[in-house]
Amino acid sequence: MDATQITRRAFVAAGQVQGVGFRPFVYRLAQEEGLTGTVGNTSEGVRMEVQGALQAVARFGRRLRTELPPLARLVALAEEELEPLPGEAAFAIVPSSGHAGHSVLVSPDMGVCPDCLAEMRDAANRRYRYPFTNCTNCGPRYTITRSIPYDRAVTSMSCFPLCPECAAEYGNPGDRRFHAQPIACPVCGPRLWFVDAAAAASGHTVPVAANQREALARAAHILLSGGILALKGLGGFQLACDARNAQALRELRRRKARPHKPLALMAADLTAVRSLCRLTPEHQALLQSPEKPIVLCPCLPGVLPREVAPDTRSVGLMLPYTPLHAVLFDLLQERMELPPVLVMTSANASGEPICLGNREALARLRGLADAWLLHDRDILARVDDSVLAVAPIAPRPAVARSARAGLARPGVSGHGAAGGESGCRGVEPLFFRRARGYVPRPVFLPDDGPAVLGAGAELKGTLCLTRGREAFVSQHIGDLENPATLGFYEEAAAHLEKLLEVRPKAVVCDLHPDFLSTRHAEARAAQDGLPLWRLQHHAAHAASVLAENRQYAPALALCLDGTGLGEDGSIWGGELLRMDLRTAQWSRLGRLSPFALPGGEAAIREPWRIALGLQRQGHFSGLSPWEREYAAAATAVEEMLLRGVNCPQTSSCGRLFDAVAAQLGLCLATSYEGQAAIRLEAAAQETALRTEAPWPVVLRERDGLLELDSAALFAQVLEEQKAGCAPQGIAARFHLSMAQGFAALAAAAADAAGLDSVGLSGGVLQNAILAHLLPEALADLGLVPLTHHELPPGDGGLSLGQAVWGRCLLRRS
Repeated sequence: MDATQITRRAFVAAGQVQGVGFRPFVYRLAQEEGLTGTVGNTSEGVRMEVQGALQAVARFGRRLRTELPPLARLVALAEEELEPLPGEAAFAIVPSSGHAGHSVLVSPDMGVCPDCLAEMRDAANRRYRYPFTNCTNCGPRYTITRSIPYDRAVTSMSCFPLCPECAAEYGNPGDRRFHAQPIACPVCGPRLWFVDAAAAASGHTVPVAANQREALARAAHILLSGGILALKGLGGFQLACDARNAQALRELRRRKARPHKPLALMAADLTAVRSLCRLTPEHQALLQSPEKPIVLCPCLPGVLPREVAPDTRSVGLMLPYTPLHAVLFDLLQERMELPPVLVMTSANASGEPICLGNREALARLRGLADAWLLHDRDILARVDDSVLAVAPIAPRPAVARSARAGLARPGVSGHGAAGGESGCRGVEPLFFRRARGYVPRPVFLPDDGPAVLGAGAELKGTLCLTRGREAFVSQHIGDLENPATLGFYEEAAAHLEKLLEVRPKAVVCDLHPDFLSTRHAEARAAQDGLPLWRLQHHAAHAASVLAENRQYAPALALCLDGTGLGEDGSIWGGELLRMDLRTAQWSRLGRLSPFALPGGEAAIREPWRIALGLQRQGHFSGLSPWEREYAAAATAVEEMLLRGVNCPQTSSCGRLFDAVAAQLGLCLATSYEGQAAIRLEAAAQETALRTEAPWPVVLRERDGLLELDSAALFAQVLEEQKAGCAPQGIAARFHLSMAQGFAALAAAAADAAGLDSVGLSGGVLQNAILAHLLPEALADLGLVPLTHHELPPGDGGLSLGQAVWGRCLLRRS
């Protein structure tokens, strides 16, 4: 080739480009285009220098963008012309280089791919039934990574030297495992062993030939015998039992002190899931995605014991996402007539974090598990399973804002429009818990900015750390109510900072002074001399959903949840806010009218107290389903209400759902957060919602705020109950009326403020009915609903709002 025709160009790829087969992909592209040069991991991402004919170099650049490996995500691709290097004859992968500070995205852990599964099921393959099989398209990433650049030496696989055969695959550009960092086989990789209760009690828990032999078969036997198995998964330990065995389910619930909360299940394949649930194409797509999350699916009647999910008509299901799960299911299928279905739940006592290491699991799970399936690949980050549902996409406004009709004005009663199907254009995933498969994938921000730490809330705890134009929300940590979970929280914070190589310039926490996340934020700010800002709980929700949707201009937000300390010292939870992220300013425009929580926290655990309080507040007479069980306590609550003692006021939307559930006799006392509302939603789902009509909604203005009248809604419940209406129909009409009422509240404020966009956030938006009806009702009134699509609408997503708010304050100051 004539030297004048040769060009040399550098490319730097930023994004999720390490640990996903990107360098092998580049190598193959260069070979196919006849180019020389180099590719290597750096702190900026992946740097490529290619040399060859001008047209070939141009094609290489185009193919970089359009033919990415399955797990790669390209955020930016910088190019630079270089002087050609005379005499360069080949293309090579060069050693990684790095320095403090980087812009690389670490890949989340991904479910086992079809190619690896096929090898594991081939008796002639050297990885036949090997439970740690992986390649560049699947396997562990985040949970085994210490730092960047991503190479085997900085993962927990560094202590497993490659055997000659694995080394040959690792170095072969034509192999699927070319530079696959977690590569392993039975000769050189992690080992699996089985420990029963007797061995655990006697301290015989280290791997030896006897407990490695038939480890999987012995684990399968425990499950087939109705026992409970603790197995070391991808991001921590899981407890497994036969989901078709009602006695095993009852025993698991007894040991975990978890009487009602739904249990997650794992089935062998999509065929098995179809035998249990009614699946849409969207359910199937989520189940089979590389992330392999738990997906909430409508359960077929009578196919599973009631003990799986006693409160709901849906069940959380996932497919095997590790080779270990897949091999275990293969063994079970050989021994069972029906397709095996296992409970696969976090291995922890109620309220504690998931177990991480072998010694920890043997100690903490004694009394919970009958046996342990252990291995020696260390987990560096606790990560629980992600939980998703299929939710409607926010609809487009059906009419212009100026053409709204049927709007209830302050001080006026009126029906909202029932809404139609015309606005709904599809479905999207709705996060309940964001963890494995999605963390540490960032939420992208519109511009560069300083690093800020958002400390999160108390329930459904997460934290958020920003870096440049990226916001990294941690994995689900759990409820920060004990030292063990606080330890997990601090562990997650330290791991994220180390991996991202950034330190925050400011910290933002919740307004509540007693949250453990608040105390962590205070200690961190004091330790490092950082500014500390406190953002009200629902304002953080609003900032989160608006930032997700890049709505930095002024907008409204409906923030509907159970509890959040308000700026006036009362308990908020049904809030209409105005927010401007550009100037870091917000104000409260409306709310659900306040009602009493007799006994404070006790009313959250026993929602019949709230129902009794609403009866007395409105001077209503109604049925009292709690009389037989709580007669003495009800007398005490009546006295508390009369004297106004320990009856804090709340505007909580979640608590109103609880009160209606109690009034209908669906749930008088709860054993887990959200139980009463879940039962109310399940009752409403037993009706044909489209055939029901909402009740009149009442809006008024009080103390400078628009109010949706909670007492009027509760009165409708009492009237229909006295008229003999079925609880299911009442529950359905309550959901419809709440959607219409909050839409009317937002529309009234939007008219006054001249705004059309309404963010929707808070745990109540995880209610599938409301998540569908409220955006639809807003769109029918000419408003633009903005929903969460990358984070949970509950407290697991508000740390993003805190971090974004901190960036806005730093910019303003």
